[in-house]
Amino acid sequence: MELNNELTAQESLRIISETLNSNRRAILRNGAKYFILWGTILTVFSLVIYALWHSTGNPAWNWLWFAMPIVGYPLAAMLRKHETVVPKNILGSLIGQTWALYGFFAIVISAVAVFFVPMHITLLIVVLMGFAEAISGLLLKNWPILVAGIVLGIGGAVGAMLLKGAEQHLLFTLGGILLMVTGAIVNRQYK
Repeated sequence: MELNNELTAQESLRIISETLNSNRRAILRNGAKYFILWGTILTVFSLVIYALWHSTGNPAWNWLWFAMPIVGYPLAAMLRKHETVVPKNILGSLIGQTWALYGFFAIVISAVAVFFVPMHITLLIVVLMGFAEAISGLLLKNWPILVAGIVLGIGGAVGAMLLKGAEQHLLFTLGGILLMVTGAIVNRQYK
């Protein structure tokens, strides 16, 4: 009887492991298109804001960043209609919560920098974005996502200290390109 119970426990662990791996693959398959979408939106916004600020000398163009979610969320909702259904699980929740916290911190830090305490906002946001991407890579056990997050976080921090004014927006362009490339790699891995 004891051997029977042990096999049942082993079989249960195998089923749980297979289910988690299957969900992880489905999350990665679905997530690839969001990396590409948000990477594209980030790249376009950063280049437009950079060009407008650079050509006019007016940093007020930074207010356009607040339009990014207005454009992105409806597009993401359209993508959601055509994705593989993944049962709700802790992994999907953690990924969603990580990016939601990133968005919350980015908005709050931006508001604090604009209205209360001037700070090096590009440095903070690009490091947070790299951190959120790296955490996603760890949770999903995906090296391209992890490495892109580390490159963005550390490279963005160095770049934010070296670049001034409108040129700092090129760091967000780098972030957008890294998101798109990561999404393309993950899409290829999990087709």
